[in-house]
Amino acid sequence: MTDPSRRDGRLGVGIIGAGRVGPVVGAALAGAGHAVTGITSGSDDDRASAVLPGVPIIDALEVVRRSELVIIAVPHDQLSPLIAGIAEVGGWQLGQLVLHTDPAYGIEVLRPAAESGAIPLAVHPAITFTGTSVDLRQLQAGYAAVTAPAAVLPIAQALAVEMGCEPVVIAESDRAAYADAIQTATEFSKSIIAQSTARLGEIGVENPGGFLSALVQSTVERALREASSESPLL
Repeated sequence: MTDPSRRDGRLGVGIIGAGRVGPVVGAALAGAGHAVTGITSGSDDDRASAVLPGVPIIDALEVVRRSELVIIAVPHDQLSPLIAGIAEVGGWQLGQLVLHTDPAYGIEVLRPAAESGAIPLAVHPAITFTGTSVDLRQLQAGYAAVTAPAAVLPIAQALAVEMGCEPVVIAESDRAAYADAIQTATEFSKSIIAQSTARLGEIGVENPGGFLSALVQSTVERALREASSESPLL
């Protein structure tokens, strides 16, 4: 692991998970001046390489070895076994920042890394990722749910800001409720739009998605403005 004090606090960032989330988060942090040390192989390495050109593809243990900050963006059911597996082989390092992006977990899932001396952070950017550079603009308009031990909460908040998001602190005990809210918003929206476009298609409307675009966007924006005016969080 390189010297964490180099480049005025800039970090070597490694990414485990080359799906839609990990490469974009890495690119956002690279844009803030951090250096991406490597990324694991994933389902679409070409897409990841387009977002992070020139970043070496290496295995997970090598990502951990090279990095002061490890971003873990893997499917929900893989997160816990991955953390534990790296701990079993002594991979985690003292003082290393370990950050996962899963909405449903706080920092408890990172306990094996923390017991090895790593610093656990949970930061979930609340956008729907496409895995392309388009997401970088979405991050600039988004929020991120942040969970971390009190002593290092400012670090997690600062990383969320460097990703482009406004951090909102979510308690460990509230992560399940938070994940349910996020899933409800995304799945319900997708389901309703799919139903509506299908009905329009059945009656012969061409390009039903385009037909509904302005209506859906304006309706959602109005609903969000109304929710924001009622919510102390926003």
